[in-house]
Amino acid sequence: MSESLLLVDDEEDIRRFLGLFLADLGYDVHAAANGEEALAVFDAVAPSIVLTDIKMPVMDGLELLKRIKARSPETEVVMISGHGDMDLAISCLQYDAADFVTKPINHDILDAALKRIDEKLAMRRELRQYTQNLEKLVREKSSRVVELERQLAAGQMAETMCQAISGLSADLGEGAGYFNEMPCFVAVHNASLEVVATNQLYKDRLGDMVGRHSWEVYAGQALRGFDGPIWKTFETGKGQRSRETMLCKNGRELPVMVHTSPIAATNGKVELVLEMAVDVSEIKRLQEELRVTQQKYMDLFDATPCSIVVRDRAGTVVANNRRFVEDFGEAVGRPCYDVFKHRGEPCADCPAEQTFADGEPHFQETVVTTRDGRQLNVLISTAAIRNAAGDVIEVMEMSADITSIRQLQSHLTSLGLMLGSISHGVKGMLTALEGAVYRVESGLKRGDVARSQAAAEAVRALVGRVRALVLNVLYYAKSRELAPESVDVAAFATSLAQTVAPKAAREGVTLTADIGSDLGAMAVDAVNLQAALVNILENAVDACLADTAKPEHHIAYRVRREGAVIVFDIEDNGMGMDQETREKAFTLFFSSKGLKGTGLGLFIAHDMVAKHGGSIDLTSESGLGTRFVVRIPDTPPAATDTPAVPGQAEGRPA
Repeated sequence: MSESLLLVDDEEDIRRFLGLFLADLGYDVHAAANGEEALAVFDAVAPSIVLTDIKMPVMDGLELLKRIKARSPETEVVMISGHGDMDLAISCLQYDAADFVTKPINHDILDAALKRIDEKLAMRRELRQYTQNLEKLVREKSSRVVELERQLAAGQMAETMCQAISGLSADLGEGAGYFNEMPCFVAVHNASLEVVATNQLYKDRLGDMVGRHSWEVYAGQALRGFDGPIWKTFETGKGQRSRETMLCKNGRELPVMVHTSPIAATNGKVELVLEMAVDVSEIKRLQEELRVTQQKYMDLFDATPCSIVVRDRAGTVVANNRRFVEDFGEAVGRPCYDVFKHRGEPCADCPAEQTFADGEPHFQETVVTTRDGRQLNVLISTAAIRNAAGDVIEVMEMSADITSIRQLQSHLTSLGLMLGSISHGVKGMLTALEGAVYRVESGLKRGDVARSQAAAEAVRALVGRVRALVLNVLYYAKSRELAPESVDVAAFATSLAQTVAPKAAREGVTLTADIGSDLGAMAVDAVNLQAALVNILENAVDACLADTAKPEHHIAYRVRREGAVIVFDIEDNGMGMDQETREKAFTLFFSSKGLKGTGLGLFIAHDMVAKHGGSIDLTSESGLGTRFVVRIPDTPPAATDTPAVPGQAEGRPA
């Protein structure tokens, strides 16, 4: 099935030639010259993919993206960005654009982006089909349960029927017609516990029992006469109801539901007992079939390669499958937002709540944390579970792990995203650098050596920051092996403090360094490890600046040796982190600083520490502060080509 695609660009040549390329790829292409025209086409053809330019007259691409997502959140939108439009492209990603490409358009890059979207659409359709199949299975089995309940109810009605024909007397002549037409086994017993009459069905299936003991028809009940349903009816004068097993005349055992009713003489004494037995073998067969089906359903529920939970309107998990327990632990009885997001209150954009509201499936892509601390990109699909009246009583959430897909996508889009995010920081540092150079020149002209030296120190610090930023970009852009060299630990640790000290002093943050005197040497990639640790120290300064609740801020920087391990202990009393932020702290492009952060610093720091065979322990509490404990072996491991895995930090949340 070819996907329907809407191409929006104000340049006719681009619409024509790019439309031909897209048609060759197999897409059903529709075109529009601006956002307003595109909305009209969108309403008419409902395309699954929209490819739109950002800068257009009448209505730009960003506004078009917002309106399309408001009408159809599942529609995938790819943005076309011209030179200088990177800020707008980043904004588009924030409004859930699927991807963006730059002009002039590289057909290979566009083809790759569209293939990723096609895979995502195919997965979404498969999940929807899977949900519909599960719903169909639940409906079928529910209807079978209703059918069984009706059959059982029919058995219960037999007792009432017994009362209706209790007018039968010893003379069965007038009632013989009704007697033989009953669709169940009917017999009349006397006070001697002997069978005195049976209907034709009784004779055909159970044999001619007239004149024989009442209990002989029951399987394995040679002595049952004195506690069986017939005897109890004579003794109590009340009808009995019980499950029994009768013997057919061919020797086969037959499960039945027996109902008895007393037939009194004129003096009120029970003279006869009417016995009616309903064959329930079909019910037992259906019950067994239902049990097997339920077991198959549970096996399918547990074998599904997705994490599945069923939650009620209060957000409480009422069921979860085996995959969910493996990833997140047993969740029954717990709020779903606590299990997935470690939150104390419901999520604002919960797709399950939307399904409760409109009864329709909803989808959401998000990041969740497993029980062992791994961050997973998941595509959540919801489906309504209804009662017999059609009301939504529960919602099933299926979470498909798409982490590997996101990792493949990130390598193609991350460099452009990174450059756009970093541009703000570079611009600010260059402005500050120009100001510092001006102060140097001004001091030299005035002969003010102190002013020039202070400005030169600022220039040096800013150059260091620019250098660190460029190294981060280069480090992420290309995987590199370690280049270890022997360094004096104390000197290395002191240089880290001296690198960050000017920024801390300038921002009014007290930085205290406690560096041991007998730390020896260690073999490390000094340049890259220094950049990683400086990132952590500068994050501590930024955390202090972001905290306006405390009058004073300080950072404790301690370095010690523990056997063959060098420990860098960095603790601040800044703004701190909640659990969700702690768990994502080392994830690529995650930043709690908004546009001021690149989301690369802690990711690269974690990767570099891991390549040295070390670990980072992160403890933090919102409003109180944060502590990073970095442990580096004094000798690097033999293998240095360990790839970075976002989200695999050794953090232990406080």
